[in-house]
Amino acid sequence: MNRTRAGLAAAFALSISVASGLAHASDADRKPQEKCFGVALAGKNDCAAGPGTTCAATSKVDYQGNAFVLVDKGTCTTIKTPKGYGSLKATS
Repeated sequence: MNRTRAGLAAAFALSISVASGLAHASDADRKPQEKCFGVALAGKNDCAAGPGTTCAATSKVDYQGNAFVLVDKGTCTTIKTPKGYGSLKATS
């Protein structure tokens, strides 16, 4: 289980690193993004982390269903977590 978590954390860190690199690309070079719910690790969400939270980096648990991260459009539902796949809509 720890190996799976470490692998997921590494993959997530890589995706954040790639996303950070996109911040320096011109608007024409950026890929369209979409909100992907249920894939963020605790405290690593972009926004919408539910009641009792304010926004970015406020999710309380890994893969919280009402917290999202921005991902390249069309990739969300292919992201697999221990709790299932990413969702385009918030889940409970």
